[in-house]
Amino acid sequence: MYQKNFSIDWILVVALVPIVIAGLVTMSSFTGETSFFWRQFIWVIVSFAVMFGVSRIDIRFLKQTSVLMSLYGISVMLLALLFFVADPVKGSIRWIDLGFFSFQPSDPAKIVLILVLAKYFSRRHIEIAQIRHIIVSASYMMIMMLLIFFQPDFKSSLVFMVIWLGMVLVAGISKKHLLLVGSLVIVAFGMLWLFAFQPYQKQRIMTFINPLSDIQGSGYNAYQSTIAVGSGQLLGKGVGYGSQSRLQFLPESETDFIFASFAEEWGFIGSFLLIVCYGILIWRIFANALMGSSNFETLYGVGIGIYFSIHTLFNIGMNIGLLPVTGIPLPFMSYGGSNMLTSFLALGILLAMRRYARPSRQEDVTKDILELT
Repeated sequence: MYQKNFSIDWILVVALVPIVIAGLVTMSSFTGETSFFWRQFIWVIVSFAVMFGVSRIDIRFLKQTSVLMSLYGISVMLLALLFFVADPVKGSIRWIDLGFFSFQPSDPAKIVLILVLAKYFSRRHIEIAQIRHIIVSASYMMIMMLLIFFQPDFKSSLVFMVIWLGMVLVAGISKKHLLLVGSLVIVAFGMLWLFAFQPYQKQRIMTFINPLSDIQGSGYNAYQSTIAVGSGQLLGKGVGYGSQSRLQFLPESETDFIFASFAEEWGFIGSFLLIVCYGILIWRIFANALMGSSNFETLYGVGIGIYFSIHTLFNIGMNIGLLPVTGIPLPFMSYGGSNMLTSFLALGILLAMRRYARPSRQEDVTKDILELT
């Protein structure tokens, strides 16, 4: 019997609010066009309304295979539709232009993939050691990943792969199969390097190995980002005084490199507090996952935790020069309505599942997860 719990996880919300505010304040300070700020502000309001609205819905209908397969089919069709209706932007076809809103299908597709994998593994977690379940689950991911890769959008396709790998590990993959998967990934990377990667993608990887090898070319973004972060020093230059972003030395300062813009103005202390907020947010996501009423809710929560962890670590890592420039947005801060709405929707579904959580059995669920891993 489910026990309804209409409470909101206010610790999660309290950690989320300063992250959103940090993005808005930074965005308003370095752009000459206030439209960035106001558009993002509107999307924040809409996204919060969506999150709280979805949290009040009986979300258990998502457990139905017919519903999930319909969502998966729609997501695949939208990804395929890009090749016919999308106009190239910076060499990629990622957006469907709806006039008042540009929609990126790869954003909600990640949430759909997490739901599908949560359903698949929740029904077969005892048999997950069988190789056929690894292959079937990987096929769900590969269809979406390949459609995105050939847009081309390597960074989003990488996120799909990591989400699948993380959920497989939690579901209980054997060490033998994990070694096999690792070997296949290495082989696949070699094949992609030889036959699929574009020259600029290869150059980004080479620049990561030696960031200063081409600071006037492919390494320019990473070099300017590290300058912006370092120039913030301990307390930052102050809001509105970030020279790297305001003088447009730092490209994509409202999207890919918004963390560097924030760090320049708020310094090490502000950056540390921001990372703490992200840590609390991700901790609460995993904590809610452990209280799931079934393996489906638990696996969904784990998948969402992996999703936000990947985006946060990859984005901050590339901003401080520890990871290659991938263009992965920073959740709840980077400019973009599609990604913002998807992120809040994902949290709304998690909070809706919280309504039927079983806090009294949290220790049992934790034990189950540890046994599966």
